[in-house]
Amino acid sequence: MVIHRDQCRADARDVLDEFEAWLLRERSTQEGTAAAYADTFRLLLTYAQQATGIAPSALTLADLDADLIGGFLQHLETERGNSAATRNARRAALRSFFSYASYRAPDAIATISQVLAIPAKRTKTTLVSFLTAAEAEALIAAPDTGTWLGRRDRLLLHLGIQTGLRVSELTSLRVDSIQIGPHSQLECIGKGRKQRVIPLQKNTVQLLNAWFGELPPVPDGPLFPTHAGTPLTRAAVGKLIARHTAAAVGRCSSLAEKNVTPHTLRHTCAMSLLHAGIDTASIALWLGHSNIQTTQIYLHADLELKRRTLERVPAVDERPPARYQASDALIAFLKNR
Repeated sequence: MVIHRDQCRADARDVLDEFEAWLLRERSTQEGTAAAYADTFRLLLTYAQQATGIAPSALTLADLDADLIGGFLQHLETERGNSAATRNARRAALRSFFSYASYRAPDAIATISQVLAIPAKRTKTTLVSFLTAAEAEALIAAPDTGTWLGRRDRLLLHLGIQTGLRVSELTSLRVDSIQIGPHSQLECIGKGRKQRVIPLQKNTVQLLNAWFGELPPVPDGPLFPTHAGTPLTRAAVGKLIARHTAAAVGRCSSLAEKNVTPHTLRHTCAMSLLHAGIDTASIALWLGHSNIQTTQIYLHADLELKRRTLERVPAVDERPPARYQASDALIAFLKNR
């Protein structure tokens, strides 16, 4: 790993390999996260070579100072067109690396401290995008179930909307992740290596039972394989969702106005739970949120809830109902009692 000018002269591949190994070994980081970190360093080393003229294999920690890291983060936004959220995600990967490097190269603590002091960029909070019941039904019905791929895709869309799994959780599901019985359920491992169990509806179980008949009898095989038998990738799931969304527009025209991504399925599940009257604490457990505050975004996105709230509030120019005034006869009668 590139730690200090006199300590190490590893090339870019060595930097990525060792850092990824540390993430997986010490922090039990999932492969998707490790890959994102490695991609961050690939972009950084490429930028550093262009900015300094130093080959990645010759770069040292002293070269990766706050000015260069700050320039790199700015480059992500201005040159690569990344959003502030993506910039912050890349910054988080760099902070993890430099925090690790501070223990390996205490002599460079001044440079490291300056890099760690680079602040995150404030981002805009946008309302989550989700599908209505009609839109969800149209999307699930879009795949051609006369083909093997169509039946696989229909189950994936159905399961994604019913369970609210993240795309990485969907693609990592195995055949033995599903338990069919009186209380059918699904087991998955989400962020932070947290395991959770999600109950399955009867129609979901029916689809799963039919799908199991088309898969090889391999318990640890992927639930959603390619023709080659390998698990679907995140990118492949994104493409198939985009393809079926375009096909579903004919059934539900409002889908043409939405950018449907794998995470939209997760949002759709959360909103359906909210509309069913499930409290946010239970929704947070269902989705695997580590902080219940994360679940509050669905309250802000629920326009129907806001409308019901508005119906209970009098209009700003509406006079409150007149108070009851007893008649003079009634007052006289009460006085004489």
